[in-house]
Amino acid sequence: MTTPACGAHREIFLKPGEYAVGDASCRIRTVLGSCISIALWCGAARIGAMSHCLLPTRGRAGVERLRGLELLELDASYADEALRLMLHALERRHVQAAQCSAKIFGGGSMFPAHQGAGVPVGRRNGEAARGLLQACGIQVASESLFGDGHRQVVFDVASGDVWARQLAPADAAAGLAT
Repeated sequence: MTTPACGAHREIFLKPGEYAVGDASCRIRTVLGSCISIALWCGAARIGAMSHCLLPTRGRAGVERLRGLELLELDASYADEALRLMLHALERRHVQAAQCSAKIFGGGSMFPAHQGAGVPVGRRNGEAARGLLQACGIQVASESLFGDGHRQVVFDVASGDVWARQLAPADAAAGLAT
């Protein structure tokens, strides 16, 4: 699901599986647990995009599978598909991937005391985002990944700044009680 482009000093809140593209009049916000967010920014055009992805991919076929899908079939719940959707939307605004820098957020462990065997989904999400951006030739300017708890993220498209505040699971529970 996509959110319409921003305008007239709008703020957009992304829910899981959404992405947004906006110009300098836009701020994009989200809250992440094990999910990840990729923020793309073109400083020259002051245009950016941000996603809220639940999983790295639908399956193991990766990029080869994506080449066969139409844009309408893509789902921004998956990092690989969200990145393709964001890059397409930016291209429609005359911004190429090579003009963008990226920032990655999320991948937190929401229940660290109950960690099972294997690689946690948050870590898989963060590692996948790094790999996807590298494969597209997009430089990662900064990241705030992993750790325990969730993050509140705000992307100011005008400046390219992204603020992330991480709250530990105990802090999150305390905040809900008040």
